[in-house]
Amino acid sequence: MYASGTKNDDNFQEACRLTAEFAKKEGRQPRIMIAKMGQDGHDRGAKVVATGYADCGFDVDMGPLFQTPAEAAKQAVENDVHVLGVSSLAAGHKTLIPQVIEELKKLGRPDIMVTAGGVIPAQDYDFLYKAGVAAIFGPGTPVAYSAKVVMQLLMQE
Repeated sequence: MYASGTKNDDNFQEACRLTAEFAKKEGRQPRIMIAKMGQDGHDRGAKVVATGYADCGFDVDMGPLFQTPAEAAKQAVENDVHVLGVSSLAAGHKTLIPQVIEELKKLGRPDIMVTAGGVIPAQDYDFLYKAGVAAIFGPGTPVAYSAKVVMQLLMQE
């Protein structure tokens, strides 16, 4: 779906190349879970992101709306994801994202990379990076670009 409109995009092509390289090296596709925690009441944007990542070669899991950080971390661990992408629109990012990072540590999986996207004020980025977020993608970030960046970060590990 997403690929049909972006197949000639350089970011899309690079993201696809990197996912294929990762799969060859690791023996499986990179796996991402998209989480919607707290009182954020819709997931349309998260579903667009999930579709784009799938078209780039990721295995994608979607968490349900209104998850707690503990529930999101548990699902990420149970599904053995490489990345937990948190979609935030309802201003819970300064509490929910650090909490999910702590929950991943409690479950013995601090290696799961956490990324954040959505409506997050630029002045909060430093706080989130210090909390352990690997990358932040604000409004208007092209999905293929974010997938490429996530893959570049995964390939560095």
